[in-house]
Amino acid sequence: MSQIAAKTYDATPAKKVAFLGLGVMGYPMAGHLARAGHHVTVYNRSDAKATAWAAECPGNATAPTPREAAAGADIVFACVGNDADLRSVVLGPDGAFAGMKPGAIFVDHTTASASVARELSAQAQKQGLQFIDAPVSGGQAGAQNGLLTVMCGGDAAAFDAVKPVGMAFSRAFTLLGESGAGQLAKMVNQICIAGLVQGLSEAIAFGQQAGLDMHQVLDVIGKGAAQSWQLDNRGKTMADDKFEFGFAVDWMRKDLGLVLDEAKRNGARLPVTALVDQFYADVQKMGGGRWDTSSLIRRLR
Repeated sequence: MSQIAAKTYDATPAKKVAFLGLGVMGYPMAGHLARAGHHVTVYNRSDAKATAWAAECPGNATAPTPREAAAGADIVFACVGNDADLRSVVLGPDGAFAGMKPGAIFVDHTTASASVARELSAQAQKQGLQFIDAPVSGGQAGAQNGLLTVMCGGDAAAFDAVKPVGMAFSRAFTLLGESGAGQLAKMVNQICIAGLVQGLSEAIAFGQQAGLDMHQVLDVIGKGAAQSWQLDNRGKTMADDKFEFGFAVDWMRKDLGLVLDEAKRNGARLPVTALVDQFYADVQKMGGGRWDTSSLIRRLR
C-alpha cells in the first residue's frame, strides 16, 4: 500500500534531486518530490526499501551510496536518525559531500543538534556547497499527506532556491535564521509538545477516574481555550488506550535529549521538559519505546 497520499503540486521547474533515508518520513517525502515532477535518486541503508520506493515511483532511480545518489544533483535532501547517522551519509569517501557538484545544496530534515548543523554547514562552504538545516514537524501523517512544517536555518539565497522544491511535501517552509536556527526551532516545538501531552494525559486520566464520558468532554473543551492539535488528533485515541499513530517515544527521548543538552549550553531552565523526559523513560521501561508520544497517559493508569 502506498505511503504517499494524493496532493496537488505547484508548477515548479523540474530539478535533479537526491533523497537520503527512506524511513517513515523520508519515504513519502521523496515520493512527493517524484510526483511533483522532479527526477529523484534515492539512497537507503536497506536496499529493499529503496527498491520498493523505485517500484512505486517509476522513472526515478536508486543508488548504492550517498555519494552516487548525490552526483549531479541540484539539491540533496536527507532525513535520517541522529547526528551520527547524518555524518555517516554526508562525510567520508562515500558521503554525499564527496559526490555533490559545486554550488549544490544539501537540505537536512533530520532532527539533530544545532552544533552538527553548524559543523556541516562550515564543511559545505569549504567544499563550495550550501547546507540548510530543515527539521520538520507534522509526523508520519504530515509526510504522507505532503503537509509538513519545515523550520530552516542557513543562507537566504540557498533557502530561496530550495523552498519551491521542498513545498512538494510541505505546507510551510520557513527560514528562521542562520545555520542551526532550524534545529533550535524544532527544539522549541518539542518542548511545547512535551508539556501539552503531559497535561492532556493528566486531564484525560482525571476525567476517566471521575467517571466522565471523555469523548464527549473532549468534544466540548476542544471548542474552548483547551483546544490544541494534540487534543484534536490524540485525545480520543488516548482515552481509548490506542498508541499506534506515528512519532515514537524512543525518538521523542532522542529529541528531548538534544533539547536538554542545548539548555545546558544556553542556560535555559526547563523543569517541566526535564520531568516529562523522565516520564517518557518510564514508558520505555514499560515496553513502550515504539508507542507514539501520546502514550504518556499509560503511566497514570
